[in-house]
Amino acid sequence: MNIGLIGIGTVGGGTYRVLKDNASAISNKMGIDIKITHVADKNLKLAKDTVDKDITVEENAFALIQNSSIDTIVELIGGTGVALEIVRKALENGKHVVTANKALIAMHGEELVKIANKNNVVLAYEAAVAGGIPIIKAIREGLAANEVEWIAGILNGTTNYILTEMKENNLPFDTALQQAQDLGFAEADPTFDIEGVDAAHKITILASIAFGIPINFEAVHVEGISSLSQKDISYAEELGYRIKLLGIAKTDNSNVEIRVHPTLIPEKRLVANVDGPMNAVLVQGNMVGPTLYYGAGAGAEPTASAVAADIIDIARQSMLSNKTLIPTLGFMPDKIHKKNILSIENIFSEFYLRLTMKNKVGLLAKITNIFADHEISINSMVHKEVKENNLNPDIFLITSKTKESDIDVIIKEIELLPENIEKIVKIRTEELK
Repeated sequence: MNIGLIGIGTVGGGTYRVLKDNASAISNKMGIDIKITHVADKNLKLAKDTVDKDITVEENAFALIQNSSIDTIVELIGGTGVALEIVRKALENGKHVVTANKALIAMHGEELVKIANKNNVVLAYEAAVAGGIPIIKAIREGLAANEVEWIAGILNGTTNYILTEMKENNLPFDTALQQAQDLGFAEADPTFDIEGVDAAHKITILASIAFGIPINFEAVHVEGISSLSQKDISYAEELGYRIKLLGIAKTDNSNVEIRVHPTLIPEKRLVANVDGPMNAVLVQGNMVGPTLYYGAGAGAEPTASAVAADIIDIARQSMLSNKTLIPTLGFMPDKIHKKNILSIENIFSEFYLRLTMKNKVGLLAKITNIFADHEISINSMVHKEVKENNLNPDIFLITSKTKESDIDVIIKEIELLPENIEKIVKIRTEELK
């Protein structure tokens, strides 16, 4: 099986090494040889320095698409510009495509899946979500007999590293971010990571294959961690929680939630203890119950491992006489249907709130009365001690489960109190059980 590799950067170079170094093991499992025969990259020197001399190196990626000797195109350049054109044309030309491009799948997956189905070729994207963790295969194939009820995942290693440093070393956000950049865990422009966009691309894909719905990135509610305070991480720990940036997808068969935001998780949950740049995904199936998948969510070799696994799957399917293909999104194309995706105002959750108030007599009574008027309980509350240099101590609490729009009404009423000093901090909680 001949592969045309487009993009020889970090992941592309890793993919080349995996297929070369593990060629014998792969051949033993396949019965055929899988070989990268052509590489395309604008940096010809880098490409030639990375691959062996018997590999044909091109600057023009579209030349690989037209080459009849190439069976499968591997797109590893990223983005949604030229990468979209490459993948679209490759599928139209009857070539299988493997990609690690989560933005491409999240934003243009519907179109590309239709082209792949029309041309009876495979569009594979395991490496687009959670790096080396085979989460797409697990949901689409390993849990195929289950109805998936919910997914919750740490899907971005950069933000998880930052939150870990804020928790363990009491670092402010900006310092932790700079440290992540110095260590290579964060890009020079970290916006997609810290504002939750990267995780949103990934949970969009997982929701589609879990629930049999069209890929719909625009419907995802997205919040990042850039405004998260170190004190909220400390206060959450006092209450027995850890804060993680989670991608969450839930369904009750008629409605779907797809959201990304900082989340309080009970510290006894395994996923709450996933630290550093690692990823973890929890999947709840109606028959199997909760299952946890953990591993490296980025990096050359882990991501290349997922790319190579997709290539191997394509080779195996190509060897079948009837060429039966696993559905790209896990459901037969005519069984993928739209469901109502709830706006964030209509979801139900428990909430962590932090209030900064003037320490006046009767203050707590005023706050609890507002909650009582709206028939919402407070599960726990802490009023920090008044210190000499702090006459306006924080109050933080966890509410009972309630609708987001209702908690927003309460927040507005409390912020109108004359004792209120700052905008109230609101973070959702998830029990994950």
